[in-house]
Amino acid sequence: MVYIDLNSDVGESFGNWTMGDDSAIFRSVSSANVACGFHAGDPSTIAQTCRDAVEAGVTIGAHVGYRDLAGFGRRFLDLSPTELADDVLYQIGALDAISRAAGGTIKYVKPHGALYNAIVTHEVQAQAVVDAVKAFGGDLPLLLLPGSVALDSAEKAGLRGVAEAFADRAYNPDGTLVSRREPGAVLHDENEVAANMVRLATEGVIIARDGSTLKTTAESICLHGDTTGAVSMSAAVRRDLEAAGIDIRSFV
Repeated sequence: MVYIDLNSDVGESFGNWTMGDDSAIFRSVSSANVACGFHAGDPSTIAQTCRDAVEAGVTIGAHVGYRDLAGFGRRFLDLSPTELADDVLYQIGALDAISRAAGGTIKYVKPHGALYNAIVTHEVQAQAVVDAVKAFGGDLPLLLLPGSVALDSAEKAGLRGVAEAFADRAYNPDGTLVSRREPGAVLHDENEVAANMVRLATEGVIIARDGSTLKTTAESICLHGDTTGAVSMSAAVRRDLEAAGIDIRSFV
């Protein structure tokens, strides 16, 4: 691998409540998963995030989620396929308008939180997300977990499925993410995280929390903007990847 994408969840502040330092994160990442107002983000925050991304030359993606502001989109919602598809399409459309006003365009879609985790195995919701992206048009790529049913659904629908890895999250031996409810689910040692991501990019492996080795392929690495020390961690990951001869650039 000679290049890889670094993505981060951004635009998640709401009113007077601040989440992360998006403009600082943009110095390290190549893709921005911009909240669309359902799990986080208000119109002015989202617009400013898009303007900052355009100025920084960072690719904009729609970070769609369940309609769950109070739970930050991290609670499963048992929606009908039609309702979920409508919600996802609504979010893509809103971000499309805001990003265009900022001088950019949406280049991909990445589900957020509980929705992202649900469509690893939930075939009905996975298809609803894919249907929404197809309905929007433009055949936007979907950024997803390797081995997920959503990845298969996207490819069957003629969409590009892009596999990603998570820098700051612990993995179970089956390749899924350790639940945030469990201790150690979020990683904070930036040197360990950076070394893990260099190993991923150069060897195609991730070390699970039990010490087992997971073979995986990923075109993108996620660095959560709300993780403590996210700005420093993102810079460390980019620095060590570039030192290993890996270029950082968007997958689109």
